[in-house]
Amino acid sequence: MRDVRALPKAHLHVHLESTVRPETVRELGGGAPERAPEPRQAFASFREFADERARVRSLLRTAEHFRRIAVEFCEDEAAQGTRYVEVTFTAASHGERVGEPEMPLEAVLDGLAEGEARFGIECRVLLDHSRRRPVDRLWRTYKLACRYDRVIGMGLAGDEAHPLAPFAEVFDAARDAGLRLVHHAGEAAGAASVREALDVGHAERLGHGIRVLDDPALVAEVRERGIPLEVCPTSNVLLGLVPSLPEHPLPRLREAGLAVTINTDGETALADEYTRLREVFGLGDGELAELALASIDASFAGDALKERLRAGVRAWLASSP
Repeated sequence: MRDVRALPKAHLHVHLESTVRPETVRELGGGAPERAPEPRQAFASFREFADERARVRSLLRTAEHFRRIAVEFCEDEAAQGTRYVEVTFTAASHGERVGEPEMPLEAVLDGLAEGEARFGIECRVLLDHSRRRPVDRLWRTYKLACRYDRVIGMGLAGDEAHPLAPFAEVFDAARDAGLRLVHHAGEAAGAASVREALDVGHAERLGHGIRVLDDPALVAEVRERGIPLEVCPTSNVLLGLVPSLPEHPLPRLREAGLAVTINTDGETALADEYTRLREVFGLGDGELAELALASIDASFAGDALKERLRAGVRAWLASSP
């Protein structure tokens, strides 16, 4: 078997705030009355997950904090064989919290630029917005996304019990401005969430999307339209959305002919995720290469970069195990 870390990969669904190293969390939280939680732990519920991540986000207070986590993110991703990443960041929320609307995003962009130069990785940013938060904040997210070249898109995340419809006008404007649109849908909620993301949110990819299987007609539509799914198997288990990795619907999604990409959500490491799929589902190197190619094809990278990444995958597959 070939070394999965040497397989060139694109990473499309990863939240920057969920990737903060445990040691960084401890250092930033030093002296806080409540112990800062360590990332990548199992959660009793989606609400507990959201609360834990909110506590990590609250530790990020200065430009140096945001720049640091971005540089460390690039180093960690490069070590996993990631060559291109579209990292999600909740910029407007941080800006409101620290009282400097642009600072968190500008610091993250500076850190990503440094990380790219040091670790040979290419990064773009997607800005997200919680479905529970006001429409006005999403408009601020939209304005930030339009202002910085390395920000390529935006979308909704969070509890799917809150509908996407109130934000429709913002997503109409984003589409017209040429921003890419990707929403969390079909993660904790069913096919209706996917339908709304497509019809109201103009989604070009689906964050998670595993519940599309609830509706065979929707499966056919998503397949025919070539809408990729950003599947995060281990995260689905950690958040209690799937009982165990062997019970994950990944094989059924692939059997249905859907465009499946493999991602982490920030709850694990990408090469480790590929390794788990090899071990749990018996995927061979050819199938892992197919998944890597699917992620490259589904990315918003330019054509020249996509072709270089595809060539790297082909070279990996042609190499001796």
